[in-house]
Amino acid sequence: MNKKKRLSILYSLEKKCYFPMSELQYSTNFQLLIATILSARSTDLKVNKVTKRLFLLAPSPLELYLLGEKKIMEIIQSLGLYKKKTQYIYKVSKIILYKHANDIPNTRSKLLKLPGVGRKTANIILNKIFQKNTIAVDTHVFRVCNRTNFVSGKTYKIVELKLKRMVPWKFQSRFHDWLVLHGRYVCKSINPQCNLCILKKYCEYSKKYK
Repeated sequence: MNKKKRLSILYSLEKKCYFPMSELQYSTNFQLLIATILSARSTDLKVNKVTKRLFLLAPSPLELYLLGEKKIMEIIQSLGLYKKKTQYIYKVSKIILYKHANDIPNTRSKLLKLPGVGRKTANIILNKIFQKNTIAVDTHVFRVCNRTNFVSGKTYKIVELKLKRMVPWKFQSRFHDWLVLHGRYVCKSINPQCNLCILKKYCEYSKKYK
């Protein structure tokens, strides 16, 4: 895909939704971190259902740590990988509390040391909390980029690095949420809604399957 098409896609997404918002529900930076860890292999809707109760009982690192693994597991057991996620968020609350004085680490290297935090989660935190122009690549971003040929790549990291080079700086902070929403509701993994897609005239997938 050429530069002109990419810019047309970006301006189309901006026109539809200038300030895209994550569908995860949270009130604090710590809660965003926990919700993002819980979102791995789970929908935002399912995560919001469990965090509504979890954050009511334990809104802070101290309270989540004191809640204990048994109670955490009981609350989040409807999520995929809930046993692992219980360990992750319990350990994260302890680390944030005792090693970071209740503050969220502000570098990728420090974030990646937290249990359950991978590159995608680290990039989301850097973007949303610290206003850094990182681009998190999840299943939706990866699919939309490859399907439209906005950029192509066999791994999430390859796609991310290409996006950092090809997406103009002014769009980078919003790019992840734009593609997540587009991938979730229009450019679905099964039966993509090409007839409803605002990007159809630029998308190289839609041309291929006319």
